[in-house]
Amino acid sequence: MFRHRDSIPKPVRHSLRSSVIDGSAYSVMVGLGETYLPAFVLAIGLGEVIAGLVTTVPMLMGAVLQLISPRVIRHTGSHRRWVVLCAAVQGVAFIPLAIAAWKGYMPAWSVLAVATVYWGTAMAAGPAWNTWMGHLVPMRLRTRFFTNRTRFAQGFVMVGLVIGGVTLHITKLNSEPLLGFVFVFAIACLSRLISSWYLMRQAEPYCEDFVERTVTAGEMAGRFQGSAGALMLYMAGVQVTSQLAAPYFTPFMLQKLEFSYLLYVGMLATSFFSKSMSMIILGRVAEKWGANTLLWIGGLGIVPLAVMWVVSGSPWYLLPTQVLAGACWGAYELATFLLLFETIPNHERTSVLTTFNLVNSAAIVTGSIVGGLILRSFDKSVSAYWMIFALSTVGRALSLLLLRRVQIDRSAPVPMLIRNLTVRASGGSVDRPILTSIDDETRSYSRRDLFADSATSLEAGENGN
Repeated sequence: MFRHRDSIPKPVRHSLRSSVIDGSAYSVMVGLGETYLPAFVLAIGLGEVIAGLVTTVPMLMGAVLQLISPRVIRHTGSHRRWVVLCAAVQGVAFIPLAIAAWKGYMPAWSVLAVATVYWGTAMAAGPAWNTWMGHLVPMRLRTRFFTNRTRFAQGFVMVGLVIGGVTLHITKLNSEPLLGFVFVFAIACLSRLISSWYLMRQAEPYCEDFVERTVTAGEMAGRFQGSAGALMLYMAGVQVTSQLAAPYFTPFMLQKLEFSYLLYVGMLATSFFSKSMSMIILGRVAEKWGANTLLWIGGLGIVPLAVMWVVSGSPWYLLPTQVLAGACWGAYELATFLLLFETIPNHERTSVLTTFNLVNSAAIVTGSIVGGLILRSFDKSVSAYWMIFALSTVGRALSLLLLRRVQIDRSAPVPMLIRNLTVRASGGSVDRPILTSIDDETRSYSRRDLFADSATSLEAGENGN
């Protein structure tokens, strides 16, 4: 995996190898686990609105719970202990889901509670994992290491997706649909516990505490009055309007279009794969023409995606639509991350990212609740779905008025690697940047070389790990 292995101390090589195994096992969990939670909600009869909300509401609670992470780390004196604990609890969260699948019933509040534990532990571990990896991975190895680790992770997310889809398809054909979810959630749990074990096997180097400055809410509000504020406002607008529809593509496919689980996972995998592969081109676009140009490409591209589902329910039409969706959302997300983190000093990134996650999650929940209310008001009919798809498209178009105010001029964007939190039916995945891969010292390297690596490596299935 690495050149000049003899120059890397043996404990470091051992830790980096364990990190690759940890990321791969985690990625299997992402492909098998939370990705299929909306389908599980539908299978046990909790309804289409709950199937949508279970993918969004717990994310807000997770963003809130991550605020306790710094305090716990200071109390325990170890980033590794906190990350391992969060990872283990996240894995165990699948046990009640597997039991419920075996019994055939689970109250809606219980599903939401389990999903909240999942997202809470995942997001709470994220900042600590970033700091830990910043101490563990030598600077000269970071780009190559995270690129290779990402490639493994991407592959194993796809493995998890395919195994889950095939399993559910077979058990449904045998008139035992819930038995498939027992297997899926059990393997997801085991995969995350394996990930936890390999997290524990990684060293935690002693070093002087990095001075991470906390940016207060008042200071943050004062900063967001120029282009940076316009960018955040535009991002919030996109999240609210896109989430009117995004959480409800799964119930639309499984309930209204009556897709099989194989076809469903094909839709997921298509957008995910498209988004991953498009990063090769998108990184070069950002380097050559700037992140502002890339943001306009993504911003315009995502506008019609929701309403395109109104045109036809044919898989032969929707599969190419998913290819387009993955590429457009990839352009939007990469551009927003590049512009956002280009303007944030290194010692403030964790603080700002925590606030960003909270605001972003609040916007996601707001949009999904409004969409759910519209569906319920119109009796969850096909026309109700078409209505939220159309409203989402109109909202995204109107958000372009906010995009006109975004003018952050950077000739050379900061190279970064992106980690994926989960796979979604629309847009391929939910992503966050790996802060460890963004370092001020990388500015002295060749930007073309860095983007050649980072553009090929959308971090897949990675959260707090």
